[in-house]
Amino acid sequence: MSRSPKGGKSPLQIKRPSVMTGAAIPTLRWPPDEDRVEEIFERLARVMPEPKTELNFSDPFTLVVAVALSAQATDVAVNKATDRLFAVANTPAAMLELGEDGLIPYISSIGLYRNKAKNVIALSRIVLEQHGGVVPLNREALQALPGVGRKTASVVLNELEMEPAIAVDTHVFRVSHRLGLANAGTPDKVEAQLHRIVPADYLAKAHHWLILHGRYVCTARKPKCSGCVISDLCPSRAGLLALGEAA
Repeated sequence: MSRSPKGGKSPLQIKRPSVMTGAAIPTLRWPPDEDRVEEIFERLARVMPEPKTELNFSDPFTLVVAVALSAQATDVAVNKATDRLFAVANTPAAMLELGEDGLIPYISSIGLYRNKAKNVIALSRIVLEQHGGVVPLNREALQALPGVGRKTASVVLNELEMEPAIAVDTHVFRVSHRLGLANAGTPDKVEAQLHRIVPADYLAKAHHWLILHGRYVCTARKPKCSGCVISDLCPSRAGLLALGEAA
């Protein structure tokens, strides 16, 4: 691999990802400047000292179910469904007793509800029969459950403080590219890049900070740059301001 004049690895050029359509994103170097990354997370930590998932849950089982249901759905929609669902079925045994046909009416307002109902019943059966009714809190076993991929497992393990995982959803993907924290084209590769550059002291909460920042401030269509605590550290600010004004 070629080297830069300072002896480090040659910087990679950040390509403009498809999620950035409409905003002018400058060509950036990667990895990003360490001091800038440190300052970004220090400020996010200051305004969100204890970030948590916005999904309602009471234990690992209800968390797994809620996260599995949240794929391609908003947390608000999932909470409306699970508030009623968990009142009658908040354990693997109760969920199995409900069955697919009984589960569907509770989650029919959520996208892909038929497939999700099938997965929730299947994972409930495995948790009950293979794990004694207790959700396994290791990545391999979690990802073996129906409907639980890497992102879902990462959310669960991070939320329960079992692993400083970073689940890359659409918000994390978008914000990471806009801030120049990542340049990869897939969620898994963005996850790997974030693990490389996020300071260790901030790694456990980085997932939530990036999601919440993307959900409420650095939004896709009309980013709120004027109220952003890290706008002066954002290399995409000029293009995003133009995007916000045009929206």
